[in-house]
Amino acid sequence: MELTGKQRAALRSMCNTLQPVLYIGKEGVTEATVKEAYDAIEARELIKCTVQDTAPHTAREACQILCEKLGAQPVQCIGRKFSIYRRNEKEPKIEF
Repeated sequence: MELTGKQRAALRSMCNTLQPVLYIGKEGVTEATVKEAYDAIEARELIKCTVQDTAPHTAREACQILCEKLGAQPVQCIGRKFSIYRRNEKEPKIEF
């Protein structure tokens, strides 16, 4: 599912109040990171992530990798933080 401009704008405004729930460190995007991101996105649908200074990836690269592995959509990427969204088909929490 591709997000429309209005949906992306609504999700960006929701991201402003979110605290990061996933930190990507010096190991980069590992299987454990993907598992943690999967669990978080299943529970919340919208998550914010932070890429540490020692990470081998930029925030854009990490966002792209996670989106491909999780089947999620990128919402925004600013500096070392990025947000991704994936709708939970069983119990949707965010309605447009």
